[in-house]
Amino acid sequence: MKRLMIGVVVILALVAGGLLWQSMQTPGLPADIASGNGRIEAVQVDISTKIAGRVESVLAQEGDLVQAGDVVARIDTAQLRAQRLRAEANIASAQSEVSAAEASIEQAKAKLILAQQELARTRALLNRGHASKEAYDTQVSQVAVAKANVNAAEAILVSKQRNVDAVKAEAEGIQTQIDDAELVSPAIGRVLYRLAEPGEVLGSGGKVLTLINLSDVYMETFIPSSQANRVAIGAEARVKVDVLDVAIPAVVSFVSPESQFTPKEVETASEREKLMFRVKVRVPETLVKAYIDRVKTGVRGVAYIRLSELPGEEPSPWPDFLQKLPAAVEPAKTSQN
Repeated sequence: MKRLMIGVVVILALVAGGLLWQSMQTPGLPADIASGNGRIEAVQVDISTKIAGRVESVLAQEGDLVQAGDVVARIDTAQLRAQRLRAEANIASAQSEVSAAEASIEQAKAKLILAQQELARTRALLNRGHASKEAYDTQVSQVAVAKANVNAAEAILVSKQRNVDAVKAEAEGIQTQIDDAELVSPAIGRVLYRLAEPGEVLGSGGKVLTLINLSDVYMETFIPSSQANRVAIGAEARVKVDVLDVAIPAVVSFVSPESQFTPKEVETASEREKLMFRVKVRVPETLVKAYIDRVKTGVRGVAYIRLSELPGEEPSPWPDFLQKLPAAVEPAKTSQN
């Protein structure tokens, strides 16, 4: 009897352990939904100076949230501003030379008109026999010289105008450098590293800040080759992270065109699955912005991806544990399976 009771206790313990183990496992997935573990990631963006110079100010601290277009740092532009003043003076000087060239053209044209009038009078006198052929030839030569002077004056005007264009381009180039001295955030993001401080001298391309670009948040996972051929760009996906009790809607944004051996950090259901395809699922930017203060990179989780239907196959509904979506998701989307 004692042995029977011990056996019953052992059997009950095994059953209870089995039930507990089953309750701790991820619910089974339909055949048209693939899954793979990964972690939330975002693109890192280095904000660097295009011009060499001394850092005047850094306006963002590590951990700060910055918007696209926000000024996050400035490079000193005192020398550039002096160059711009000199360029503006050169523009004024070149424009005055253009005015002088235009006056020279008017003067040359007036002389040409006078020479043409003298030639007409000399021709009339020559026809009546009151002027010599020599005087007529002299007037013809003066008209030709006057025309040449007009052409020369017009050529000088074109040269002066091109000179104005050149000094204006130089001024615009200096202004562009001054504009480049204000470093702006290219996207909404959080400052990860502050790499330079005011007073430091940086060369062209020197890094000032590193941002996490929160407009491009994704999870990278690996799918077995047996399922990868059914993963389409734009396919619906859900991301379940360890620290949240909701499923984050996402879409497939990248599928590797070639397979690779399973990375060490990727857990697979079978050790036989050595060749995997890298897949990225991207979280919509609108959803990221709605929870911008709670977005953290490096959080681990699992990506669930809807596979393309086989002929005659209907899409399966998402499992219950993937039905609960964030409150910011539109109602029309929450009703989709």
